[in-house]
Amino acid sequence: MRIIRNINDQWLFEEKGETSYVDLPHTWNAIDGQDGGNDYYRGTCTYTRELSKEECEGQALFLEVKAAAMSAEVFLNDEKIGGHKGGYSAFRVELTDKLSERNILKIRVDNGENDSVYPQKADFTFYGGLYRGVELISVPAQHFELLKDDTPGIKVTPSVDLKNKSAKVSVETWQNGGEVSIIVNGQTKTVPSVDGHAKADFLIENVRLWDGKNDPYLYTAQARLSSGDEISTRFGCREYHIDPNEGFFLNGRSYPLRGVSRHQDLKGKGNAVGIEDMKADMAIIKELGANTLRLAHYQHAQDFYDLCDENGLVVWAEIPYITMHMKNGRENTLSQMRELIVQSYNHPCIAVWGLSNEITAASPANEDLLENHRQLNELCHRLDPTRLTTMANVFMLETDSPILEIPDINSYNLYFGWYLGDLKQNDGFFDDYHRTYPERVIGFSEYGADANPSLHSVHPEKGDYSEEYQAIYHEHMLKMIEERPYLWATHVWNLFDFAADGRDEGGKHGENQKGLVSFDRKIKKDAFYLYKAAWNREEPFVHLCSRRYEKRHEDVTKIKVYSNQDSVALYVDDEFIEEKKGDKIFVFEYRLSGKHSVKAVSGDVRDTMTLEKVQAPVASYFLNNEVKEVRNWFDEEDTDPSCFSIKDTLGEITRHPQAGAIVKQMMDKASSERGDVANAVKDNPALQKMMASMTMESLLKQGGADEQSMKQLNRILQGIRK
Repeated sequence: MRIIRNINDQWLFEEKGETSYVDLPHTWNAIDGQDGGNDYYRGTCTYTRELSKEECEGQALFLEVKAAAMSAEVFLNDEKIGGHKGGYSAFRVELTDKLSERNILKIRVDNGENDSVYPQKADFTFYGGLYRGVELISVPAQHFELLKDDTPGIKVTPSVDLKNKSAKVSVETWQNGGEVSIIVNGQTKTVPSVDGHAKADFLIENVRLWDGKNDPYLYTAQARLSSGDEISTRFGCREYHIDPNEGFFLNGRSYPLRGVSRHQDLKGKGNAVGIEDMKADMAIIKELGANTLRLAHYQHAQDFYDLCDENGLVVWAEIPYITMHMKNGRENTLSQMRELIVQSYNHPCIAVWGLSNEITAASPANEDLLENHRQLNELCHRLDPTRLTTMANVFMLETDSPILEIPDINSYNLYFGWYLGDLKQNDGFFDDYHRTYPERVIGFSEYGADANPSLHSVHPEKGDYSEEYQAIYHEHMLKMIEERPYLWATHVWNLFDFAADGRDEGGKHGENQKGLVSFDRKIKKDAFYLYKAAWNREEPFVHLCSRRYEKRHEDVTKIKVYSNQDSVALYVDDEFIEEKKGDKIFVFEYRLSGKHSVKAVSGDVRDTMTLEKVQAPVASYFLNNEVKEVRNWFDEEDTDPSCFSIKDTLGEITRHPQAGAIVKQMMDKASSERGDVANAVKDNPALQKMMASMTMESLLKQGGADEQSMKQLNRILQGIRK
C-alpha cells in the first residue's frame, strides 16, 4: 500500500545566520524579489525538520521535493544522500537505508549565480526556496519506479482514429519486478514485468475525445502490483496537427490557438503559491476566454497542468533555457527537458515542448548553441514522438538563421510598437516571413506593452505606460492576428504583471507591467476586456474603459466601451445619449460639464463609472507626475539643421565621436533601468541595426524619457556640428 504524507509544517529555516520556523511552500524572496533594485538575496539557505517515527514507517521510504529553486542538496542525519539542479521540476531521494532511531532531514537550497544551471539571465525574479512543498512516499518493497527523473511510474500514449471514432491506448509501467494489472476504461490486463518494464495495449471504441474547451474529457489508467502498490494517471484522447497556412487543428477541425502566457508568481507570495491561488488564476483565464497558455519560462506545477487538462487549455510547456547560452549548461538543459517530458507526458493539454526562449538575445547563434538545440530536439523526439517541438525567437533574430531549422515549428517574440518601431511592423514581419517561407509553421509567442493602471493619457503613445496606450496597442495586435489565420498560436505577454526585480520603470519598482491583470490580481486592465470581448462569447458583458481616468480636463471626452455584444447604448446621468452597433470596440463622445454618472448598456448587461470635469490635467495621471498635454510637444522647437538634434537617427548620431559618446552614456543608463536582460542585449548587432534607423526622439519617447530630459539632450546635440 502506498502512503503519501505531507511534511510541509514546522521547518527550521536559516538565512545568513538568522533562523525562524516556516511552513511550506516558502520562498525567501517574496518581498525583496519584488521591490526593485535588483538586490534580492541570491545564495544558500537551509530547511531542517525532524521526521517522526510514524512519518518514517514503511518498507521503502522516499522524499519528494516538488521544486527547490534553483539547486538543492539533501542530508539525512548530516549525511548527504541526494541533490538536484534545476528549480522548477520535482525530484526524489530514497531514505530507506539511511534511517535511524532519530532522523533529521536537511535540505540546502541555492539560487545563487553560476555558469551551469539555468536560468541565469532573464527578465523575471529567480526566487529561492522550497516553494511547492515536500512529501514522504511510503511504499512496499515491490513498488513502481520512483527515482528516475521523478517519473510517475506510468506512461499512457493514446492514438486516435477519427474516422472510426476509436483510440488505441498503450500503457507502460516501470517497477522492480512482479506482474502488473493495468486497467483502462473498464478493461483489465495482467502483463509481466520484463527488465523492470511492462506494457499493455487497449482499444477504446466510441472514444470520447479530449476536445479542448468544448469537452476536456479525461480517462484514467490504473496499475497495480500484488504487493499492494498502486498508481494511476489521467489521460486524454486527442489528435492535433498544424498547417503552415491554416494553423492549428484539433481532432480534425480548425482550432485557432489564441491566448496568453503565465508566470507562476503572485504579489506578496512570490512563487510560493498554493492550489487555491492556481485555481484563482484559472478562473481569470476562463473569464478571459483564452484557449491556450504558454507556461513560461520553466516547468510549472503538476497541479497547474492538471487544471489545464480539466479546463481544456492547449499548453506550450518549456524549460528555462533563456536569454543567454552557457557553454557549461548543456547537460542541465538536457536534464531539465528530460524531467519536464517524463513528469508531464500524460497531460493531454500539452501540445508542444519549448526548447528555448530568446536564447540569441545575449548570445550569438554559434555552433555550440546550435548543437545544444539539436540535442534537445532529438531528446524530445526520442522521449516523445507524439508531440512537436518549438521555440520562441527574439524579435531581432534574422529569419534566415540556422537555428530556425532545428525545431518542428517556430514562433517569434515581437515588440514593435513598444520597445522599437511602430505597430504596423508586426504586420509586415509576419507577412514577409510567411511569403518567404510558405511551408514553415510560424506563431506569435510574445507581444505586449507595459501599463500602470494609475497612468492615463488623452493622447496615449508608446513609452507613456498609460492604460490607454496598452489598450490601443492590443486593439491593433488583435486585429492583426485575426487577419492572419496561419499563425499557429498567439500568446499575449503577459496575463499577469510579474516580478522582475531589476526593473525600475513605469512608476513601479521591480515589476514587469505588461500583464492584462495586475500582479495582485485585483485590477483587470482595459486590455483584458478587449480580449474577453473577442474570446469569451458565452458571458455577455460591457466594459467602460478608462474608468480610472476619472478626473478629465478635456471639454469633449471619448468614452470607449469593450463588449462581446453587437450593440451598446450610452447613458449619462441616466439620460440616453446614443446607441452604436459594432464589433468589440464602441467609441462615443460626450461634452463634460461637471460630475457625471456614465452607464453602458447592452440587453441585460451594464457597466457604470463616474467622470468629473476639472480645469487642468491631473499630474498623478502622468509618468513622473509630468503633465504632457500636447502629443508632439517637441515639433514646435526650433532646430539648427547643421547641428545634431533628437530628430536625427541614432545611426547618424552614433557615427559622430562626440555626439555618439553622449548618447551611448544616456542609453546605457536607460538599459540598466529596464533590468538585466535589457542591459545584456543592448549590444546585440541585430538590435543595434534596427535602432540605428530610428530617430532619437522616437527612441526617447518609447523609452519613457521625460520632457525635460529630451529637451536637455536636444540642447546638447544642437551644440555639436554635423
